[in-house]
Amino acid sequence: MKAYWFAPLVLVGLFQNAGPVVAQATRARVPLSTSKSPARKSAIRKSVARKGPPVDPTVGDNVDGDDLTIRRAAVAALGTMNGSVVVADPANGRILTMVNQNLGLKSGFTPCSTIKLVTSLAALTERVVERDTFIHTSRYVSFNLTTAIAHSDNQYFSILGSRLGFERVMHYAQMLGLGEKAGLDIPGEQAGMVPEGPPKAGGMGLLTAFGEGFLMTPLELTALLSSIANGGTLYYLQYPRTQAEIDDFVPKIKRQLELAPNGISDLREGMRGAVDYGTAKRANYDPAEPILGKTGTCTDFRVSSHMGWFGSYNEVGRHKLVVVVMLTGTRAVNGPVAAGVAGNIYRNLSEQRYFTADASPRKDMPQIITTYPCCRQ
Repeated sequence: MKAYWFAPLVLVGLFQNAGPVVAQATRARVPLSTSKSPARKSAIRKSVARKGPPVDPTVGDNVDGDDLTIRRAAVAALGTMNGSVVVADPANGRILTMVNQNLGLKSGFTPCSTIKLVTSLAALTERVVERDTFIHTSRYVSFNLTTAIAHSDNQYFSILGSRLGFERVMHYAQMLGLGEKAGLDIPGEQAGMVPEGPPKAGGMGLLTAFGEGFLMTPLELTALLSSIANGGTLYYLQYPRTQAEIDDFVPKIKRQLELAPNGISDLREGMRGAVDYGTAKRANYDPAEPILGKTGTCTDFRVSSHMGWFGSYNEVGRHKLVVVVMLTGTRAVNGPVAAGVAGNIYRNLSEQRYFTADASPRKDMPQIITTYPCCRQ
């Protein structure tokens, strides 16, 4: 995470990194004497982020209708961490599994840096920036869109937010499905929330770099990632629960996204970079089976929890998937850890030849069956 160039973001950074700073200061006061080694070891131990207590994230889940191959891979990858995993087919909006449904269906959490996907698409479509435009974030440092997404540079996206302004950011956030239910008649699903205005402390920078003021659900991020993966169609997510519902499944489109012609393709380069060399390197298990994604790390002060997000999709074979991982807990939770969980899911399925086992062609893309009105004007 880069250093912030204005005070409110500095405060956020200081809060998130308070543990290591305190530990370093403590170590600096310990004399280099063998008689003080126990105290020194104690100080070092304090700097290590402790994992939260183990949980069973499957408690209460209804697995009827799930693709059990995918579910087993997701459950094994999540282990005893407190989090939720949603896997969907981006070609039609069908949810293939949801682990920890109690958490996944709740009203949402701070999206952290995953909001940068919204900021990027807004900036590209409004011609605030082009993919290869470099922006100086300090005297000697600059990023273009690809490297800024890959490394999740906060200052870059704070600058984009200031150039865009609140109303334009909100227009694209709502177009992409934030603040409304992502699913169609999914029992228990709650919608996330969008802010009434930019944060009073930090302004557009906190909103467009960290998602401050938004509440996003794993289902909303799944629908958003699906629209990027399929080239611009926002489907209603559907969760068929019986074989009859699966056999009669009909995709339903919420809206076609009105974005710059090259907006999604320009965005994809940064998402691939995040996995290849950026914040999501833990998801990368095989260069021949590329994964594209965006991490998110922050603190959700509303629920006093550290957050780790990773929204992703793969470009392999005929079984393309969207995999969204959301983790909550202690300082040990972050976006790279969530990326590692997703990477283990993809790896597990690849080892079972899930992505190449069925070579039969997909059905044609469906016509628009339903249209949902969109967006603050």
